Amino acid sequence: MKIAYFDTFSGISGDMVLGALIDLGVDIKSISTKLKGLGIKGYNIRVSRLERGGIAGTKVDVIVKEKKRDHVSLNDIKRLIDESDFEPLVKRDSIHIFERIGAAEAKVHNIPIEEVHFHEVGAVDSIIDIVGSTIGIHMLNIDRIISSPINTGKGSVMCQHGLLPIPAPATVELLKGYPCYSSDTNHELTTPTGAAIITTLASEFSALPLIEIEKLGYGAGSKNLKSLPNLLRIIIGEEMNSHLGDIITVIETNIDDMNPEFYDYISEKAFELGALDYFITPVIMKKNRPATKISILTESKNIRRLTDLLFRETSTLGVRSYQVNRIKLERESRQIKTKYGSVSVIIAKKGKKILKISPEYKDCHEIAKACDIPLSQVYEETKAQAKIILNS
Repeated sequence: MKIAYFDTFSGISGDMVLGALIDLGVDIKSISTKLKGLGIKGYNIRVSRLERGGIAGTKVDVIVKEKKRDHVSLNDIKRLIDESDFEPLVKRDSIHIFERIGAAEAKVHNIPIEEVHFHEVGAVDSIIDIVGSTIGIHMLNIDRIISSPINTGKGSVMCQHGLLPIPAPATVELLKGYPCYSSDTNHELTTPTGAAIITTLASEFSALPLIEIEKLGYGAGSKNLKSLPNLLRIIIGEEMNSHLGDIITVIETNIDDMNPEFYDYISEKAFELGALDYFITPVIMKKNRPATKISILTESKNIRRLTDLLFRETSTLGVRSYQVNRIKLERESRQIKTKYGSVSVIIAKKGKKILKISPEYKDCHEIAKACDIPLSQVYEETKAQAKIILNS
């Protein structure tokens, strides 16, 4: 599966997306030719190479020739796109992005979405950035888009309506439900256009997944920042087989003042709430105090409830979490008939090659107890019988 990873360490805007795509090798002439299908005149697309923080990137500027003060409605923009000869997916995604911007503006200004208007100059700029970016993304034949959490910047910005906080109100509306943060940079790093593009097209917001990187491109923003390069990085790569790797979260806490009998109960509750694994480790804390570290492995969707479990059921005052790459073998569960009875086994494979056969402990335990034979005897008999069946 081909992945496009949007690394928004310095925010995202429409021109940065288009610049990164061109930096990846998307032909700007092909994009420009397709954009003519909109019937918009009076603009030029200027592409340049420059540096931001010592890193080279591609800068895209939409130069609008006529400085009119006319307004363009959301319906006008949708009609332009809908009446073009673009591919259906380009039309769908472009219109959806504009609809989300319109909905955000309508919410902020407390007006019906039909009354949302764009200044003509700004509308032309946004149309070229959004539609051009959508065309470029589809030209790359990407299967899936993933984004990092979005850096919004901080401070204030002068807009048509006066001085507004960063992130701008429309940007915040568009980012509702998505992971974002504000770095120590007093600039608007993420614009409404950039927020709309990435939250519409990305299927996941996480750290860089396990991929084999093929190429990458940098789209330059309009700012020369001292704190970090004003660039959007897009990484293209082939996702490694899902059974070989994924990203999970580790939740940990150190405890030195709790009844140790509680750990078993916490383990049971953790698995009920979606833990992939749970283990405890003896550690030495400050002042050489012996303690116990609880570690819970889980998928990101279960972080909040497992964190709440630790706060509710343990004496901890704080927990930490971090993402890790997990490499695992493909696994299959089978029932194996032995002379003692049926035993469930886990078969671990890499491709078609069987690497491990693991009998289920609980099944072996029950058989050994019922037959009054050594547990190891049941275990080895099950493995031997499984090998015969699997190799036959």
